[in-house]
Amino acid sequence: MLIQQHISLQPYNTFGISAEAAAFCIIRTKEDVISLIQNELKSYAYSLVIGGGSNILLCSNVEGLVIKNEIKGIEIIEETDTEVWVKSYSGTVWHELVMYCVERNYGGIENLSLIPGTVGAAPMQNIGAYGEELKNVFVSLEAIHLQTGNTKIFTKEACKFGYRESVFKKEEKGKYFICAVTLKLEKYPTINTTYGDIQKIIDEKKIEHPSIKDVSEAVIQIRESKLPNPKILGNAGSFFKNPEVEQNSARNLLEKFPTMPHYTMPNGKIKIPAGWLIEQCGWKGKQIGHTGNHAKQALVIVNYGNATGTEIWKHALAVQQSVVEKFGICMESEVNIIS
Repeated sequence: MLIQQHISLQPYNTFGISAEAAAFCIIRTKEDVISLIQNELKSYAYSLVIGGGSNILLCSNVEGLVIKNEIKGIEIIEETDTEVWVKSYSGTVWHELVMYCVERNYGGIENLSLIPGTVGAAPMQNIGAYGEELKNVFVSLEAIHLQTGNTKIFTKEACKFGYRESVFKKEEKGKYFICAVTLKLEKYPTINTTYGDIQKIIDEKKIEHPSIKDVSEAVIQIRESKLPNPKILGNAGSFFKNPEVEQNSARNLLEKFPTMPHYTMPNGKIKIPAGWLIEQCGWKGKQIGHTGNHAKQALVIVNYGNATGTEIWKHALAVQQSVVEKFGICMESEVNIIS
């Protein structure tokens, strides 16, 4: 395991920000993590673990050690006639895990197709899309404490999953290196085509009995049609979370904005699409300098070339403030801001 000095992080973040790491290393095994903790890590006051770099915004150089996770692999650890437990190592590309499961008809994560990033990042923010969330199939994860080197198993309950939230974004933030994640999937899955345009696409293809592969292909088609490819246009996907408001607040907003889309959540609150709020404030397709909101999806802030992380964050704050002024709603960033 080689630790390099003064390495550009531009290839390692999907925004394409040209920040620099004071030190940088690549981890390929669990033993690498333990060796790093026992030897080199104590020399650095700060460390940052990254996977695909698809959910971070670098607003400055990293004056510490950046640890690139490339521990890869997928295995079946248990199965019955109806269920299968799949263990994936954290450096595996998330979409590769989805494709592995879809090809074997293991159902439960097909609606999460083409979400960027690695498996290790998935439980950190409880990824979700098209009516499904990671927590619905999550069993446990294995993580190493970055100070003690001790291994700990986190159950679903211990992860404290919420909407794009987990214990790893709050009280345990930056304390653990996630090594592997175990999911429980179905061999005879229930197909979920109720969200977005999935059913519409399946109907257009005249598929009467869709499989999880059909659902996955529909999700991929939708995402590719609406979201910019970060290899072409730097971005981190949805920049803000969809806000949830109390029912009284939602009723007041609907009196002013009767066409506002809204969804009642299990907790009784009302979810309002952040993309709609941003679009109503005039940001969709708007470019300022080197950054702006994507023309097809206002929720995605993009780097049109040579934008700094600070420039993008300043733009995001302006978007956030405009929504506060028009709707009285403060949207939370879904992207992890590294300042």
